[in-house]
Amino acid sequence: MPLKRTFLLKILLIGFLIVAELPAAAQFYNKMVWSADSKSYFQAENTGIVEYKMPTGVKNILVSSRDLTPEGSANPLDIRYFLFSSDYRKILIYTNSKKVWRYETRGDYWVYDLNDLSLRQLGASLPTSSLMFAKFSPDGGKAAYVSGHNLYVEDLNTHRIKSLTKDGSRKMINGTFDWVYEEEFDCRDGFRWSPDSRAVAFWQINDSSTRDYLMLNTTDSVYSHVIPVEYPVAGQLPSPFKIGVVDIGDGSIRWMHIPTDKKLGGYLPRMEWAANSRELIVQHLNRQQNESKLMICDVRNGLVKTIFSEKDSAWIDIISRFDNDYRMGGWDWLQDGQEFLWPSEKDGWRHLYRISRDGKKQTLVTVGDYDVMGISLIDEKENLIYFLASPYNATQQYFYRCPLNGKGRAERVTPAGQTGTNDYELSPDGHYAVHRFSNYYTAPSAELISLPEHRKLPGVSGIRMPLAADSAASPISFFQVKTAEGVTMDGWMQKPDNFDSSKKYPVLFYVYSEPGAQTVLDQYGAVKDPLYKGSLSKDGYIYISVDNRGTPAPKGGLWRKSIYRKIGRLNIRDQAMAAAEVLKWSFVDTSRVAVWGWSGGGSATLNLMFQYPEIYKTGIAVAALTNLLTYDNVYEERYMGIPQAMMDDYIKGSPISYARTLSGNLLY
Repeated sequence: MPLKRTFLLKILLIGFLIVAELPAAAQFYNKMVWSADSKSYFQAENTGIVEYKMPTGVKNILVSSRDLTPEGSANPLDIRYFLFSSDYRKILIYTNSKKVWRYETRGDYWVYDLNDLSLRQLGASLPTSSLMFAKFSPDGGKAAYVSGHNLYVEDLNTHRIKSLTKDGSRKMINGTFDWVYEEEFDCRDGFRWSPDSRAVAFWQINDSSTRDYLMLNTTDSVYSHVIPVEYPVAGQLPSPFKIGVVDIGDGSIRWMHIPTDKKLGGYLPRMEWAANSRELIVQHLNRQQNESKLMICDVRNGLVKTIFSEKDSAWIDIISRFDNDYRMGGWDWLQDGQEFLWPSEKDGWRHLYRISRDGKKQTLVTVGDYDVMGISLIDEKENLIYFLASPYNATQQYFYRCPLNGKGRAERVTPAGQTGTNDYELSPDGHYAVHRFSNYYTAPSAELISLPEHRKLPGVSGIRMPLAADSAASPISFFQVKTAEGVTMDGWMQKPDNFDSSKKYPVLFYVYSEPGAQTVLDQYGAVKDPLYKGSLSKDGYIYISVDNRGTPAPKGGLWRKSIYRKIGRLNIRDQAMAAAEVLKWSFVDTSRVAVWGWSGGGSATLNLMFQYPEIYKTGIAVAALTNLLTYDNVYEERYMGIPQAMMDDYIKGSPISYARTLSGNLLY
């Protein structure tokens, strides 16, 4: 049955946005790099690249800004990030970066040689700011990078550039990814050096059958121009993928024979060398994304064997969805490649397992009723794994460790007084870390610490400890609400200035509500409305957000996956029932209730306005979907199933199905 095409007389349409979320606040790379032996860390500063000795924090300028000034230039390179060759004698510097969709992954790369003190640009004959994901070969003699959808290798001694692929185009993508892989799988860097430096393994994405969405640029010129974007909507086949291994010497390419459903297609979100230069390990997902297979590929003949598989009644999250370290590649091998670490929710919680190389042996490492929120460090020598978790409060984050062999319970390392959101960047040996902290009333701060005693060291300024007085003075508070249907949800509330409980105040709800993000986080700045010109609290509004079932809170798989095939229904019901409880508070003006959101929150705003007009009187929906069938296939099919088989779910989840019931004020 087709969706109803309702003309919305009461909607002021202010523009169509092909934007999924608010702009990302952070990139993947920072300007701090640990030495391999953990005796130093390096940082890009105004004076150049600076080395700090551990644990004293003694400073030494390794490369001055003058050394980083190209010939003929008056200014040193503006360092976006940098990394070292394996012998720490060459430094790869990324600069002049440009955004590709969300992140600045295209730019210029330079190599500074600590032996001859030279500074040279990579790919100097290629277009400015066109290089992507440059990286040294393990032996330090070459660098590989992508430019213009093709893969290149450059000899660092002769500076000879060699094209490893020649068929690259907007529709045939080598060494990186199309829009939907980047957006929904966090796949960006699409090639890997072999450990022996003789070959490069890479993705090839064929978008020739993917239809273009045509965006119109009317702002950069008097004459508008069209920008085509490969955009596969729900119901369309995935773009075919291939994994190739190119020999650096003769340029020959061996393609891996990875099986996939010829009718439905599938996805390959992860690929790495399998702890040697003879094999690759890949993760294959079926079209529905509810079956994951790990496969070993023999690069000599392309033959493939499955070593581990897992199914889920809803969907399987790939590791980069909860661990940012994997967004640019990586695989956690143990025992010299005989085992690896892998996440699974098969017991209802997101836990880590040791999997033998043949997949026959599985050992649970993180034991208990909690979710692993991120892997911080594997210390195989000390039989420890450090990770992030929050067993008792889903709005917060803490640092834990446990035995790597699975024979022990998790131990919290974060001190008891630092209540809120904690993050850690560990040295390779696990003896030092940068600890970052904030909560809803304490601004972000950082300190350099030694582990496991969590002792502050010289170097980084220090943690600003949360103070009871700051908490008491804050207009923000966290609460839990239990609905009439027995669902308990976390929420935050910002009260108006000079709040008087005997008065009644209008309330604005901020929603996201889908599996992509939480809104209720105990961290500084989580309570904000960047689009409101002014101050909600000064202008007399109560501001509230609630996380419903289906949001990615660390509350177990049942919480997160209860939304499967129910986007637009379960999340909307939970939000409305939570609002109904809030409206019972004596200081809430039930006649003045508003809601707003962006992307999934924009869609939720529409659904809340349409399905529960008795609660929500005004709504602002930004970048919203009116029809779930118009969003990309990876996201929508992961959480809703394939529309050809689940059309009724798509119809019931789409705001346009309920638009006729609008009675309030809506800005779309």
